[in-house]
Amino acid sequence: MRPLEPTTSKQRVAYGLAFFVLFVALWSWATFGGHVSKTFLANPLTMVQEGYELIAKQGFLFDIGMTVWRVVGGFALAAAIAVPLGVLMGAYKPVEAFLEPFVSFARYLPASAFIPLLILWAGIGELQKLLVIFIGAVFQIILMVAVTVGATRRDLVEAAYTLGARDRGIIRRVLLPSAAPEIAEILRLVLGWAWTYVIVAELIGSSSGIGHMITDSQALLNTGQIIFGIIVIGLIGLISDFLFKAFNAWLFPWKLA
Repeated sequence: MRPLEPTTSKQRVAYGLAFFVLFVALWSWATFGGHVSKTFLANPLTMVQEGYELIAKQGFLFDIGMTVWRVVGGFALAAAIAVPLGVLMGAYKPVEAFLEPFVSFARYLPASAFIPLLILWAGIGELQKLLVIFIGAVFQIILMVAVTVGATRRDLVEAAYTLGARDRGIIRRVLLPSAAPEIAEILRLVLGWAWTYVIVAELIGSSSGIGHMITDSQALLNTGQIIFGIIVIGLIGLISDFLFKAFNAWLFPWKLA
């Protein structure tokens, strides 16, 4: 290995699989070998059996669907509001000066701290869970998009003005095409954070979802189901991340040029 030396696609796949094989091997050694009590950590075989039980007999697919819906709904609402605000902040410095102090303050507030208030305001239904994800994602997206748009090369903007472009044209023809690939990457990253917020939201006052299943399993000391739920979250996140990357590469081919 050499610093920053690239790897081929086959090597990346092989290295990635090797890590998971090593992880499962260590897990099996710790559990099957009796080094860790099954009360605290189920072995891989028990985890698979518990996962089959959840899917086949306890309707876990419905819980997965509810969690995915909450993530997508809350994230889409946050993106729909945050991206335009971020573009305005990045493009117009007075708007940035007006909004940045509050956005910078709000983005440090943990979304979980709002759960008691959101339960009072919106109840324990779907709206409360969507708002937890919204609060956790919206301020992060706003500030990151603003920084990205504001970092657009100044010579491109000056060239557009020289060619007769107006302010709206600068935003539509220069700032947005330049920042769009990075904005898409920001959305991909924040989507991963949204998964942490939805599980927190489902741990309190929820009757469905992966987080609800994990809470019930904790009460029963069923670590096999807990681990299966965690693995399902990771798999869904990994799949959505790969799909997001592929979609971004197709939508913004100039980024790879």
